[in-house]
Amino acid sequence: MSPFLLTRTLPSDATDAALRADVLDGLTRHPKSLPPKWFYDAHGSELFEEITRLEEYYPTRSEREILLARAGDIAAASGARTLIELGSGSSEKTRHLLDALPGLHTYVPVDVSESALTGAAQSLLAERPGLSVHALIADFTHTLELPDSPGPRLVAFLGGTLGNLLPGERAEFLRSVGARLSPGDGLLLGTDLVKDEATLVAAYDDAAGVTAAFNKNVLSVVDRELGADFQLDDFEHVALWDAEHEWIEMRLRARRALTVKVRELDLVVPFEEGEELRTEISAKFREEGVRAELAVAGLRLDEWWTDPAGRFALSLSTVR
Repeated sequence: MSPFLLTRTLPSDATDAALRADVLDGLTRHPKSLPPKWFYDAHGSELFEEITRLEEYYPTRSEREILLARAGDIAAASGARTLIELGSGSSEKTRHLLDALPGLHTYVPVDVSESALTGAAQSLLAERPGLSVHALIADFTHTLELPDSPGPRLVAFLGGTLGNLLPGERAEFLRSVGARLSPGDGLLLGTDLVKDEATLVAAYDDAAGVTAAFNKNVLSVVDRELGADFQLDDFEHVALWDAEHEWIEMRLRARRALTVKVRELDLVVPFEEGEELRTEISAKFREEGVRAELAVAGLRLDEWWTDPAGRFALSLSTVR
């Protein structure tokens, strides 16, 4: 069996420290906010997997269509011998790329979850005994030191996760990625595209209420980890389209005036009736905008692929 190496670049208490910092900062802001990464405990991850199977939620299906249709083109254009996936999770979608890259030597999945990395690696190595896997426990939104591996390298950032970053955060993230690429390396980027408002809102406010449960799960995480006393029924799920910024916002709206205590932070948080807590933005993109943002980061957009309905795009860019 091929080697499996796991490198931790996050301190063991980094997740707890980051949660405490984010909750303290977000709940004392006006308007209040919490980062979307805290949706994803075990239950939240299960809910998101359910969301990806909903009829209303097109991004996962659309991206998979592109990967199935274009994996060979991606492989030919990139010639990658190392595939680095940021926010790899279960590495499910990556399998389409792995199968299309006959010269691949090393796969580098990057995630904050050790259990997700280990489980995915065991499965991949059982299926592909010639593959080398070097997993990184790391937060890709911060400084990321990549292991030495044969080039060309292809960095994959799939799922439209780029859209969860605010414009300034996106610029810094892309600049950071570009700075770590060498001539011949590439960035494979997934971006959800601007489309009609009804389709966009439905994808984040499904009829079955799965996304509502997913949204409220962030409150459950804060309750469990920081001793807060959020009551989920005190909040309603809100999804709306911000046409000016071209992004979806998910919020939680207080149904009544209330006060929440966060014991571990010694924090008391008042909510007025109707006050909203922003939990996610999901920016949508146009080709010219993606090209411009990549250019600022020193990257040239070389290839642009969409699904047949034109809902989602994968782009391949290289160092300018």
